[in-house]
Amino acid sequence: MYSKITRFSRRALPAAVAAALLAGCTSSAGSTDAASGTPSPAATSATPAPATPPTPTPRPTGEADPALKPFYGQQIAWAPCADDPKTEKVDESAVQCGTLKVPLDYAGPAGDSIDVAVVRVPAAKQDRRVGSLLVNPGGPGGSGVSMVKRDPKQFDGPLHDRFDTIGFDPRGVGLTAPVNCLDDGARDEWVTTDAPGDEHGKVLADACRAKYAKVLPFIGTRNTARDMDVLRAALGDPKLNYFGMSYGTYLGSLYAEEFPDRVGRLVLDGAVDPSVPLTEHNIEQYAGFERSLRAFAAYCAKQDQCPLGKDQAKAADKLADFLDGLKQKPLTTTDGRTLTANAAWVGVVDSLYGDEKAWDSLRNDLGWAMVRGKGDYLLARADGYNHRDKDGHYGASPDAYTAIHCADGATGAPTGEALQAAYAELAAKAPLISRHEPSAALFDPDCRAWPFRSAEQPHPITSKSAAPIVVVGSTGDPATPYAWAEKLTAQLGNAVLLTREGEGHTGYGWSTCVRTSVDAFLTDGTVPAAGTRCPTD
Repeated sequence: MYSKITRFSRRALPAAVAAALLAGCTSSAGSTDAASGTPSPAATSATPAPATPPTPTPRPTGEADPALKPFYGQQIAWAPCADDPKTEKVDESAVQCGTLKVPLDYAGPAGDSIDVAVVRVPAAKQDRRVGSLLVNPGGPGGSGVSMVKRDPKQFDGPLHDRFDTIGFDPRGVGLTAPVNCLDDGARDEWVTTDAPGDEHGKVLADACRAKYAKVLPFIGTRNTARDMDVLRAALGDPKLNYFGMSYGTYLGSLYAEEFPDRVGRLVLDGAVDPSVPLTEHNIEQYAGFERSLRAFAAYCAKQDQCPLGKDQAKAADKLADFLDGLKQKPLTTTDGRTLTANAAWVGVVDSLYGDEKAWDSLRNDLGWAMVRGKGDYLLARADGYNHRDKDGHYGASPDAYTAIHCADGATGAPTGEALQAAYAELAAKAPLISRHEPSAALFDPDCRAWPFRSAEQPHPITSKSAAPIVVVGSTGDPATPYAWAEKLTAQLGNAVLLTREGEGHTGYGWSTCVRTSVDAFLTDGTVPAAGTRCPTD
């Protein structure tokens, strides 16, 4: 479930709106215009092919591989991005847009290629410029292009002064061969239903296979890490400087494993532990949200107006009972839509990514639902999480989330006694937040019917890089528990853990102390002292 998309500034922590335009393979699925990001007509789908697992891709030699020279030697043609009239407060034309060509399959670089959408905000102080800083907001499914275009001022300060800020869309996301399998009507039902059934995952898998069979075998984090190295070279940087959040820490970790000699300054905030299977990840993550749910409920009960009552010990149960009760008695919103139990739970979980300041807003929205019978605000939160815009259109992020997860070694789903043991562990660690639909919690996403697999397997990631890596962990992070940051730091070897004390997902946007330490590392190479702990602002 670590699909919440983060940004650098606190005020921007709610989920970013992923771009809904399409891009695809250049030789078989179209391409994207460099300036505007507008896809060619052929970019809307890939030619269906038999669902045969691809041959495992051999480890590439990167820049030294003669077959990859044309990709590593390219230059990006930058042009002002097209201004979006829907964003009145942002002038996207102040940001530069371009595309990067990469092979669809690194094992066969002479075959099809895809265009990676890239944006750039040049460094404000060119005379003190360090180089380029690639950013990834999380997901999987987060659009780096949208992250930079929608709020370029979030980088103001030392990072904007010293770096060209580079956002890019990973494979399957936004404007880079996007995976968008269900139409809007079908997705409305798919993401809100309270009765998903055994075929829920298969519905999405079949739709994706029908539209994107040619692309899906090559959508995975390791290929995106390889794309990042091509991008590094095209930008003229001898080393990669990178800031990844949430899922972006996994992307950065794989890069450090794949290209240790190209690691510059890497910051991994809201760390993912790459060594455990997806179901185990989900159990630990739901346990994190269970803790945050109870913390929120207790906090709410101490306020003057709380729909959960004044008993802190019973507040969480009262909230869970209300949300689960929507299965039998859903709420109708002003525009005639339905707030189901599933949608309401998503809306609540969306709010748990924040700290106590965000909890006050959730307390208000629950009051509208529980006291006044109006579910509009909770449903709006669910829409934001699911990347549904006000016109009812969805971006590619939800399907990219599934496609990338399922490519990244989501194999060996438990069955039989192991499955029953997993359900028992989930119920013990997250009894309230998982009881609505335990299978949806354990299999998030559901890769059991996914037709494509890669050779990737969960494993401890070690980097032979001589360059130190900074890992940021937050003690109250529900989505990427603090223990994961400790584990990733230990796995990487030459890494230091920077700790933020407090609630909320990731650390940089919540703490001046974390921001100062991270900025100093990225701009000047100053590594935080081991054991540094930062308060939340």
